[in-house]
Amino acid sequence: MKLFVRPVDLTKVNTIIYHLPDGPSLSLNIDGIEEYIDLEFEEGHYCDTSAIDGILHFFPRGNA
Repeated sequence: MKLFVRPVDLTKVNTIIYHLPDGPSLSLNIDGIEEYIDLEFEEGHYCDTSAIDGILHFFPRGNA
């Protein structure tokens, strides 16, 4: 159980780049769909550059 999980602010995020194990990545444009999907980033790390370019990079556990 994690006690101090920093919530992800998606207000400035336009795209999530999900970095898969072994190198490939998946780009997901979330404009208009963020209210319909549940984005859980508890099992991994993320790099939030949304204030600069609107992108959130997510590295799942074991790939960070």
